[in-house]
Amino acid sequence: MNEMCFLYTLSSNALSYIFLFCILSSVSSRDETDHLALLSIKNHITSDPCQIMPLWNDSIHFCNWTGIVCGLRHRRVVTLDFRSCGFSGSISPAVGNLTFLRDLILDNNSFTGNVPQEVGRLSRLRRLHVWNNSLSGEIPSNISRCSNLVELYLGDNSFIGVIPNEFESLSKLQSLILDSSELTGEIPKFIGNFTSLAILSCAYNHFQGSIPDTLGQLSNLWYFNFVVNNLSGILPLSFFNMSSLKQIHLVDNKIRGNLPLDIAQRFLGLRVLNLAMNKFSGPIPLSLSNATNLVFLSLDENAFTGSVPSFSRLQRLLRLTVDMNQLGNGRSDNLNFVSSLANCTNLQMLGFGSNNLGGVLPRSVSNFTLLTELIIETNLISGNIPYDIGQLVNVERLSLYSNQLTGTIPDSIGNLRSLGLLALGENLLSGSIPSSLGNLTRYLNKLYLDGNKLEGSVPPDLSNCRGLQVLNLSRNNLSGYIPKGIFGLSSLTIGLDLSDNRFVGSLPSEVGALQNLVSFDVSNNMMSGEIPFVLGSCTSLVELSIAGNTIEGEIPSSFRSLRGLEILDLSRNNLTGRIPEYLGDFVFLKTLNLSLNGFDGQFPKLGAFRNASIVSVYGNAKLCGGLPEFQLPKCSNKGKKNQISLSLLITIPILSMIFVLSLVVMFCWFCKRKKAATESSSEDGNFPQVSYQSLHEATDGFSSANLIGSGKFSYVYKATLHRKTKPQFVAVKVLKLAVHGADRSFIAECEALRSIRHRNLVKVLTCCSSLDFQGNDFKALVYSCMVNGSLEDWLHQNRAVGLNFLQRLNIVIDLAGALDYIHRQCGSLMIHCDIKPSNVLLDSDLVAHLSDFGLARFVHPDSSTSHTSSLGVKGTIGYAAPEYGMGSRLSTNGDVYSFGILILELFTGKRPTDEMFSDGLSLHSFVKMAIPERVMGITDPVLFRTREEGNMATDTRDSDMHDGIKDRLTSVYGIGIACSTEIPGDRIEISNALNKLQFVKKTFLKGRVTRRIRRI
Repeated sequence: MNEMCFLYTLSSNALSYIFLFCILSSVSSRDETDHLALLSIKNHITSDPCQIMPLWNDSIHFCNWTGIVCGLRHRRVVTLDFRSCGFSGSISPAVGNLTFLRDLILDNNSFTGNVPQEVGRLSRLRRLHVWNNSLSGEIPSNISRCSNLVELYLGDNSFIGVIPNEFESLSKLQSLILDSSELTGEIPKFIGNFTSLAILSCAYNHFQGSIPDTLGQLSNLWYFNFVVNNLSGILPLSFFNMSSLKQIHLVDNKIRGNLPLDIAQRFLGLRVLNLAMNKFSGPIPLSLSNATNLVFLSLDENAFTGSVPSFSRLQRLLRLTVDMNQLGNGRSDNLNFVSSLANCTNLQMLGFGSNNLGGVLPRSVSNFTLLTELIIETNLISGNIPYDIGQLVNVERLSLYSNQLTGTIPDSIGNLRSLGLLALGENLLSGSIPSSLGNLTRYLNKLYLDGNKLEGSVPPDLSNCRGLQVLNLSRNNLSGYIPKGIFGLSSLTIGLDLSDNRFVGSLPSEVGALQNLVSFDVSNNMMSGEIPFVLGSCTSLVELSIAGNTIEGEIPSSFRSLRGLEILDLSRNNLTGRIPEYLGDFVFLKTLNLSLNGFDGQFPKLGAFRNASIVSVYGNAKLCGGLPEFQLPKCSNKGKKNQISLSLLITIPILSMIFVLSLVVMFCWFCKRKKAATESSSEDGNFPQVSYQSLHEATDGFSSANLIGSGKFSYVYKATLHRKTKPQFVAVKVLKLAVHGADRSFIAECEALRSIRHRNLVKVLTCCSSLDFQGNDFKALVYSCMVNGSLEDWLHQNRAVGLNFLQRLNIVIDLAGALDYIHRQCGSLMIHCDIKPSNVLLDSDLVAHLSDFGLARFVHPDSSTSHTSSLGVKGTIGYAAPEYGMGSRLSTNGDVYSFGILILELFTGKRPTDEMFSDGLSLHSFVKMAIPERVMGITDPVLFRTREEGNMATDTRDSDMHDGIKDRLTSVYGIGIACSTEIPGDRIEISNALNKLQFVKKTFLKGRVTRRIRRI
């Protein structure tokens, strides 16, 4: 009996141990599954600026790793939270092995690639957040298998296609955010079955069609956002059954129809109604005056008619904008609604411009002391500007432009110290310009007083406004001398318009300070004297008019530097002398008016002077020659015929002798050329050949007039090759074969361009390896002509007239794409070795093309250079990586360094070799010390200028553009710094830089639209 008990006890204990072992083995297996999945996720992360991944090591259990939360009972991963870690790389498919995962949070990083289909295996998943990354491809339909999803945030990526039909099974969703992608198709009707849905946001996509009536079933929805899509039709009646709605955002669609008269009763909790930029019509519902929770009402850019209702009960209202509709009828009671806003003491933005509103502006408008914007331009408002308007001490933008206002400009406006935009133009204002405007020294950057009846002199105090970018005093009765301080305002970058007044005196030398000015107009005044030579220093000018004065003398030779001009009007003056031929080379010219002056001599025939539609010279009695279209008399040739006859008698015998000798020389040359052509054909067999004679003719004998650039190893000429079909404008790169290394540079460039093709690499058309007319070796490459020259020209050679922030950003994105191609995608790894602005060429659309592969090297897998490695030069001083100076081997890191320096130069406008960079200060450290606090101060001022800003309508809506640029500039400078660090291993890869730059562009474009909407 005892033996049996002993055996039973032993057997029972053994089974317990076996059972426990099986449990431990199972737990260990599950534990290892999560462990391996996390390691795979780690391996797919290529950039980790916060250095989180090094902490993921086996010194601690993975449940204690940063960003990981495990369940207390089963020790399986339930949360993976990487939000705002700055990660780059891709999402590992192994994430699908974390089968206990409930929260996958990857917001605000730089992940690329697709969302892996394996996510569909996470059946317990409740929150999937990948908002604000660079993910692409279609939205995986497998996500529909995560049937417990409550929050799905896929916005701010680059997804394409439609919302998958399989998503119909996600019936537990409470938040669906798909903003800022490239999604298309219609809004799926099945979304109406998501009865728990509270947030639906699909802004900045390409959805089209009507809003489905099934959405009326969403009884819990409080946030609805389809801003900037292509939705059309009318809002279905069922839409107004969603009584829980608090925010409605439908800006920039094509939705039409009337709003229900009882809209406020249908949405009792409504806080935001944002319907701007649609096609709504009919009256603004009176019931909105009962929407007491409303804080944001924007109905801009529709077709609303009738009167603006009273909003006296909307005490929480912060913003009211009804601009650009058909409101009002010009009667005196049209502005009664402004008085009804007396209780809206929190109002920050009020806009009712571009309507038909009449009446006198009530004094009560001055009670909105928190107001930052008051935009009431382009109406029929009359009467005086209330003196009490000086109480709006927080206002930043004040536009009363284009009304029927009378009286004087109140001195009290000088109290508005926060004012950035003041637009009082196109009214009937009289009196003098108050000197108190000179008190607005801190923020005022745009001042429009044009088209009034102002008189007297310009107060010198106005030159205290050191931040002015636009000053428009045109079309008034102003007189006297223009204060020299106005011409000395170097901040003026967009426009200075003093035309159509009665100003006297001459243009002072201080005008040379306007080096970043785009538009300058002093036409139709009583100005005298000569054109100051220093005006040629204003190299950013696009429009220049001094017409209709009594200015005399010749056109200064310094005007040769104004190569960005589109409009030059010097007509109706007393100018004399020859018309400079170089004006014909101004490739941007659209209007050149030299009429009614005293110019003499032969009229030029080249360039712009061949186009009578853009050039006007009538009223210059002493001009002759030119094309027949200009109807000028022929120039006199008396006495030249006898000289020609005598010359022929002398030269005919000499020419005969030269002809005989030429036949002998040409026969020898032909034989040698044939042999050389055979050799060159074998050397560069992949290039179609062109003859030396063709290039000689195409460049007018390699004339200096056609020389557009020169480097250590080559000259570059513009040329016209005459093909069978039509003339082709090209650039010819002629090697300086006398310079040691030039022949190897030619071979290197031929080898490089034979092997690569990319939209952002310069395209080689043909080459020439032959003999010149003297029998010397001649080698040249022929490229597609880039009509906008090099980036060097635009930055430093007086052509920086159009490179705003977005254009510069596009250029560095183009260049990063080219480098990414030659580093990773062109078959063999290539290193360019000479990235700098002069080697970046711009086509007619300002698309950048990387050029000059004379120093390029192919690198084999063993990292040794190709046969071109004997070429000693490794770049250009200032751009070459510092490790090259210590004899380090060539690598892609060197190109990345040069690219980073180019970014910093492009956005600061400063060369890396500028004399200011000495005693340890470099362009890299200069920028690094300045960001983020002083980012605007180090940036090229030309960047802040766009040609559209000269238009008043655009300007009044875009004056806070800099706010969006500042953050983006900080990001761009950060990328440039990360590329140009001194230690090669610390530099980011070019593919990573490209992704980051594309993200900056995406957020900038989105922000620009958002700011526009916010101002609406």
